[in-house]
Amino acid sequence: MDIVLRNNLILITTGFDTLNTPWMKEFLNHHSRGMLFLPKAVLVFRNETLKEVREEFLAQLSQHHAKVHDFDHEFFLKSMLKFGTQPIKIELSKMEEPENVQVNLYAYDKNTVLITLDAPNSWVISYLRSQLEVYIERGTDISLVIDVSDYKAKARLERALNKRHILHYQIQYRYDNHFMSKLYSDFANCSFGDLANNDEEDEKKIFYTILECPVGASQDALKKSYKKLTKVYHPDKVFHEAPHMVEHYTQKFQLLQEAYTALRVVS
Repeated sequence: MDIVLRNNLILITTGFDTLNTPWMKEFLNHHSRGMLFLPKAVLVFRNETLKEVREEFLAQLSQHHAKVHDFDHEFFLKSMLKFGTQPIKIELSKMEEPENVQVNLYAYDKNTVLITLDAPNSWVISYLRSQLEVYIERGTDISLVIDVSDYKAKARLERALNKRHILHYQIQYRYDNHFMSKLYSDFANCSFGDLANNDEEDEKKIFYTILECPVGASQDALKKSYKKLTKVYHPDKVFHEAPHMVEHYTQKFQLLQEAYTALRVVS
């Protein structure tokens, strides 16, 4: 293990064995909403309400580091505590052989999704919690029930599922052919003409939601979001996937075009 105290963060480089120690996992579980998962690292941001948890973690980290390198634990701990407001980056010292993790998706209906793992994996669950925390109704160490009753929640779920590589884990999502049709039943036969039949206020709300923008967003914001989302949902990105996945991306891409056409101001 190596620890470097930088001006903008505490960098911990270690092996996966240390990453899986109980004291390390407990610290990260407390910060599930304040973590950013990178290809071979996690970045933990400061949370003032968890100050004591952070200090306890730094004490355990210092003891572990001092034991490995045979130096004064107390002196090193004082140095680390001076960086108490900085993010902590925990990075794998080497890339492990990717390990496949099966994640199952099931849509009860358009409002509720069940996510389950075949076996407990605290890292994958922590990642999903960090991305979906505000929408989680309940969960265990191998499952999460997600409220996706609004389109922002659906968009958040889609972004979370787009990431397949967590540390050295390769996530494989599995779902049946009814998953997309249940989840997006509102859009099953949706077209611009259908949306135009709603009253003007509801119509605009739907368009803004499709573009993942707040109601009344500026033209620049709408254009920026439209360009970003059409890149994400272009059907060419999933041409090798199952037919129902290609169909979903195609429908989403068309809805983005229709929403942007309806809201943009042509000068």
